[in-house]
Amino acid sequence: MSVIVGFTGQSGAGKTTISNVFEASGFYIINCDLVAREAVEPNTECVDKLKEIFPQLFDGNFLNRKRAGKILFSNKKLLEEYNSVIFPYILKLLNSKITRAIEQGKEYILLDAPTLFESGADKLCNIIISCIARQDIRLKRIIERDRLDRDTVVERFNSQPDDDFFIKNSDYIIENNTTVLDAEALAYEIIDGIKERY
Repeated sequence: MSVIVGFTGQSGAGKTTISNVFEASGFYIINCDLVAREAVEPNTECVDKLKEIFPQLFDGNFLNRKRAGKILFSNKKLLEEYNSVIFPYILKLLNSKITRAIEQGKEYILLDAPTLFESGADKLCNIIISCIARQDIRLKRIIERDRLDRDTVVERFNSQPDDDFFIKNSDYIIENNTTVLDAEALAYEIIDGIKERY
Protein backbone atom coordinates (compact mmCIF):
# COMPACT_ATOMS: atom_id res chain seq x y z
CA MET A 1 0.00 0.00 0.00
CA SER A 2 1.22 3.49 -0.86
CA VAL A 3 0.85 6.28 1.68
CA ILE A 4 -0.08 9.68 0.25
CA VAL A 5 0.97 12.65 2.36
CA GLY A 6 -0.37 16.12 1.60
CA PHE A 7 2.08 18.89 2.42
CA THR A 8 0.98 22.51 2.42
CA GLY A 9 1.28 25.76 4.35
CA GLN A 10 1.71 29.48 4.09
CA SER A 11 3.81 31.44 1.62
CA GLY A 12 7.26 32.01 3.10
CA ALA A 13 6.87 29.37 5.81
CA GLY A 14 9.79 27.34 4.44
CA LYS A 15 7.97 24.50 2.67
CA THR A 16 10.82 23.82 0.23
CA THR A 17 13.28 23.14 3.06
CA ILE A 18 10.88 20.63 4.61
CA SER A 19 10.02 19.01 1.28
CA ASN A 20 13.74 18.39 0.72
CA VAL A 21 13.92 16.53 4.06
CA PHE A 22 11.07 14.25 2.98
CA GLU A 23 12.74 13.59 -0.37
CA ALA A 24 16.02 12.74 1.36
CA SER A 25 14.07 10.31 3.58
CA GLY A 26 12.76 8.32 0.63
CA PHE A 27 9.49 10.07 -0.16
CA TYR A 28 8.52 10.43 -3.80
CA ILE A 29 7.72 14.13 -4.32
CA ILE A 30 4.98 15.41 -6.61
CA ASN A 31 5.45 19.17 -6.91
CA CYS A 32 1.96 20.57 -7.46
CA ASP A 33 3.32 23.96 -8.61
CA LEU A 34 4.85 22.10 -11.57
CA VAL A 35 1.56 20.24 -12.12
CA ALA A 36 -0.24 23.62 -12.19
CA ARG A 37 2.26 24.86 -14.80
CA GLU A 38 1.59 21.76 -16.88
CA ALA A 39 -2.15 22.50 -16.72
CA VAL A 40 -1.64 25.92 -18.34
CA GLU A 41 0.75 24.91 -21.10
CA PRO A 42 -0.18 26.59 -24.42
CA ASN A 43 -2.89 25.04 -26.58
CA THR A 44 -4.49 23.02 -23.80
CA GLU A 45 -8.21 22.84 -23.02
CA CYS A 46 -7.54 24.58 -19.69
CA VAL A 47 -5.82 27.53 -21.38
CA ASP A 48 -8.62 27.86 -23.94
CA LYS A 49 -11.16 28.14 -21.09
CA LEU A 50 -9.04 30.57 -19.07
CA LYS A 51 -8.43 32.83 -22.08
CA GLU A 52 -12.18 33.22 -22.61
CA ILE A 53 -12.65 34.49 -19.05
CA PHE A 54 -9.27 36.13 -18.31
CA PRO A 55 -7.79 37.37 -21.61
CA GLN A 56 -5.87 40.04 -19.67
CA LEU A 57 -3.68 37.34 -18.07
CA PHE A 58 -2.33 36.05 -21.38
CA ASP A 59 0.21 37.06 -23.99
CA GLY A 60 -1.07 35.07 -26.95
CA ASN A 61 -1.28 31.48 -25.70
CA PHE A 62 1.10 32.05 -22.80
CA LEU A 63 0.01 32.83 -19.25
CA ASN A 64 1.89 35.90 -17.98
CA ARG A 65 2.55 34.63 -14.44
CA LYS A 66 3.78 37.90 -13.02
CA ARG A 67 0.76 39.84 -14.30
CA ALA A 68 -1.61 37.02 -13.26
CA GLY A 69 -0.20 37.02 -9.71
CA LYS A 70 -0.58 40.78 -9.40
CA ILE A 71 -4.16 40.80 -10.68
CA LEU A 72 -5.45 37.65 -8.97
CA PHE A 73 -3.94 38.09 -5.52
CA SER A 74 -5.40 41.58 -5.29
CA ASN A 75 -8.95 40.40 -6.07
CA LYS A 76 -10.29 37.46 -4.07
CA LYS A 77 -13.38 37.00 -6.27
CA LEU A 78 -11.27 36.82 -9.45
CA LEU A 79 -8.83 34.41 -7.79
CA GLU A 80 -11.69 32.10 -6.78
CA GLU A 81 -13.11 32.21 -10.31
CA TYR A 82 -9.68 31.47 -11.82
CA ASN A 83 -9.16 28.57 -9.40
CA SER A 84 -12.59 27.11 -10.15
CA VAL A 85 -11.47 26.72 -13.78
CA ILE A 86 -7.92 25.48 -13.24
CA PHE A 87 -8.29 23.17 -10.23
CA PRO A 88 -10.23 20.37 -12.01
CA TYR A 89 -7.44 20.15 -14.61
CA ILE A 90 -4.77 20.12 -11.89
CA LEU A 91 -6.61 17.35 -10.01
CA LYS A 92 -6.89 15.26 -13.17
CA LEU A 93 -3.13 15.55 -13.79
CA LEU A 94 -2.41 14.91 -10.13
CA ASN A 95 -4.48 11.74 -10.09
CA SER A 96 -2.62 10.38 -13.12
CA LYS A 97 0.77 11.16 -11.50
CA ILE A 98 -0.26 9.47 -8.23
CA THR A 99 -1.51 6.40 -10.14
CA ARG A 100 1.79 6.20 -12.04
CA ALA A 101 3.81 6.54 -8.82
CA ILE A 102 1.79 3.74 -7.16
CA GLU A 103 2.25 1.51 -10.23
CA GLN A 104 6.01 2.15 -9.98
CA GLY A 105 5.92 0.88 -6.40
CA LYS A 106 6.51 4.19 -4.62
CA GLU A 107 5.73 3.49 -0.97
CA TYR A 108 5.57 7.07 0.35
CA ILE A 109 4.27 9.88 -1.88
CA LEU A 110 4.35 13.54 -0.84
CA LEU A 111 2.09 16.04 -2.60
CA ASP A 112 3.88 19.36 -2.17
CA ALA A 113 0.80 21.53 -2.71
CA PRO A 114 0.45 25.19 -1.66
CA THR A 115 -3.28 25.05 -2.48
CA LEU A 116 -3.89 21.52 -1.16
CA PHE A 117 -7.21 22.38 0.52
CA GLU A 118 -8.47 24.91 -2.02
CA SER A 119 -8.02 22.45 -4.91
CA GLY A 120 -9.60 19.53 -3.07
CA ALA A 121 -6.35 17.53 -3.28
CA ASP A 122 -6.51 17.01 0.51
CA LYS A 123 -9.18 14.36 -0.19
CA LEU A 124 -6.54 12.25 -1.96
CA CYS A 125 -4.32 12.09 1.14
CA ASN A 126 -3.91 9.69 4.06
CA ILE A 127 -2.04 12.30 6.13
CA ILE A 128 -1.83 16.09 5.98
CA ILE A 129 1.12 18.18 7.19
CA SER A 130 1.15 21.97 7.23
CA CYS A 131 4.09 24.31 7.61
CA ILE A 132 3.38 27.67 9.27
CA ALA A 133 5.42 30.61 10.54
CA ARG A 134 4.87 34.07 12.01
CA GLN A 135 3.79 36.66 9.45
CA ASP A 136 6.74 39.01 10.08
CA ILE A 137 9.19 36.16 9.42
CA ARG A 138 7.37 35.06 6.27
CA LEU A 139 7.21 38.64 5.00
CA LYS A 140 10.96 39.07 5.37
CA ARG A 141 11.70 35.74 3.68
CA ILE A 142 9.54 36.44 0.64
CA ILE A 143 10.73 40.02 0.14
CA GLU A 144 14.34 38.77 0.22
CA ARG A 145 13.67 35.69 -1.92
CA ASP A 146 11.31 37.06 -4.60
CA ARG A 147 12.27 40.77 -4.50
CA LEU A 148 8.60 41.74 -4.15
CA ASP A 149 7.33 44.89 -2.46
CA ARG A 150 5.64 44.64 0.95
CA ASP A 151 2.10 45.45 -0.28
CA THR A 152 2.21 42.71 -2.94
CA VAL A 153 3.31 40.13 -0.36
CA VAL A 154 0.64 41.19 2.15
CA GLU A 155 -2.03 40.86 -0.58
CA ARG A 156 -0.82 37.32 -1.19
CA PHE A 157 -1.01 36.55 2.54
CA ASN A 158 -4.56 37.91 2.70
CA SER A 159 -5.65 35.46 0.00
CA GLN A 160 -4.47 32.47 2.07
CA PRO A 161 -5.91 30.68 5.13
CA ASP A 162 -4.61 31.68 8.58
CA ASP A 163 -2.73 29.59 11.17
CA ASP A 164 -5.91 28.34 12.83
CA PHE A 165 -7.19 26.87 9.58
CA PHE A 166 -4.01 24.85 9.02
CA ILE A 167 -3.85 23.72 12.66
CA LYS A 168 -7.49 22.58 12.60
CA ASN A 169 -7.21 20.69 9.29
CA SER A 170 -3.81 18.99 9.59
CA ASP A 171 -2.51 15.83 11.23
CA TYR A 172 0.88 17.43 11.86
CA ILE A 173 2.07 21.05 12.07
CA ILE A 174 5.62 22.27 11.55
CA GLU A 175 6.17 25.73 13.05
CA ASN A 176 9.15 27.22 11.29
CA ASN A 177 9.88 30.34 13.35
CA THR A 178 13.45 29.63 14.42
CA THR A 179 16.31 27.88 12.61
CA VAL A 180 16.39 25.57 9.61
CA LEU A 181 17.84 22.86 11.85
CA ASP A 182 14.86 23.10 14.22
CA ALA A 183 12.39 22.80 11.33
CA GLU A 184 14.29 19.86 9.85
CA ALA A 185 14.35 18.10 13.24
CA LEU A 186 10.55 18.42 13.45
CA ALA A 187 10.23 17.03 9.92
CA TYR A 188 12.36 13.99 10.79
CA GLU A 189 10.20 13.33 13.87
CA ILE A 190 7.06 13.40 11.72
CA ILE A 191 8.65 11.11 9.11
CA ASP A 192 9.52 8.57 11.83
CA GLY A 193 5.93 8.76 13.10
CA ILE A 194 4.50 8.17 9.62
CA LYS A 195 6.79 5.22 8.93
CA GLU A 196 5.89 3.68 12.30
CA ARG A 197 2.19 4.17 11.64
CA TYR A 198 2.36 2.72 8.09
